[in-house]
Amino acid sequence: MRFLIISHALHKTKEDAIFSYAPYVLEMNLWLKYVEKVEIVAPRIGGEQTVIEIAYQHSNIHFSALPEIQFTSFKTTLTSLFKVPIIIAALIKACKRTDHIHLRCPGNIGFIGCIVQIFFPKKMKTAKYAGNWDPKAKQPLSYKLQKWILSNTFLTKNIQVLVYGDWPCQTKNVKHFFTATYRKSEIIEPLKRDYSGYLKFVFIGSLVEGKRPLLAIQIIEALHKEGIPVHLDIYGDGVLKELLEEYISVNKLEKLVILHGNQPKEVIKETLKRAHFSILPSKSEGWPKAISEPMFFGVIPIATSVSCVPYMLDFGNRGILMEANLKLDVIQIKDALKDVDTLKSMSEKAANWSQNFTLEVFETEISKLIHHS
Repeated sequence: MRFLIISHALHKTKEDAIFSYAPYVLEMNLWLKYVEKVEIVAPRIGGEQTVIEIAYQHSNIHFSALPEIQFTSFKTTLTSLFKVPIIIAALIKACKRTDHIHLRCPGNIGFIGCIVQIFFPKKMKTAKYAGNWDPKAKQPLSYKLQKWILSNTFLTKNIQVLVYGDWPCQTKNVKHFFTATYRKSEIIEPLKRDYSGYLKFVFIGSLVEGKRPLLAIQIIEALHKEGIPVHLDIYGDGVLKELLEEYISVNKLEKLVILHGNQPKEVIKETLKRAHFSILPSKSEGWPKAISEPMFFGVIPIATSVSCVPYMLDFGNRGILMEANLKLDVIQIKDALKDVDTLKSMSEKAANWSQNFTLEVFETEISKLIHHS
């Protein structure tokens, strides 16, 4: 089988290796175990491999570079519009020579791929929609259009659209799915945590406005002022890094909050084994690994009620659903800390649930999707 990946993820090439964002590539390498030939059609950028980039693993893989497009300003929009016909032509050619089309959405390239795949109704297809599938969510028009095209059984044939969350009134194209990070062999007996003493919080994610890392810091700051012994480890990088560093410095929070930047999986894993809470005040999510990964080790998630997060937290039984309001969230966390037995129960339930979604289970489900085609 010839397997085509259409993605907006930025790729780098070095000699015979193709690199991209590690969590995405780790997942795709599981898909690639079941196919003979692979073609990746995605934007390529220069530069050296970073700590959060790894290589695809396959003996017969070809990369077709696309120009990068953005619609963030008038200038980038105008430039990108001239590139769109080139991208359409490249996708049409790639779709013609493949057996299975795999779309990564939402994204600019995925959007174009959604339109192109309509003209290949007999090709077998899968689409991984890694964003928020909630029909009621407020989203950009391009996201809504991608969701509409993919779920429309008249326009889109022979496809399984993998989405996060179990939403009502979906078409036969849509399949409830999940993602995974750890193997069954990595399951350990969760640490018996003491919630009456020193509390370790962890934030994992990009330092961007959508993740609200500043709010996470402010919550820790407020808890400290209330006399609660807390500490926050932040893993990730992004455009808000300097702003956060300045806030930490101005408010003398160096002993409370540490910015670790991007770190390898093993470093974060060791932190999660000892943490009490993970915090993610995000504006939007798909299936946030920043929640599911800590839960795997019994870390209690504190997260906003977006996308499938309420389902992941069992509507408050496996974690704390926050309001993204500093005053209200601090009160809620303080109230939760008064009931140590409930916190211990949350930790146990979080681990038991997350440990159902191992890489072995994930790989089995992927195998079914490939063999179905």
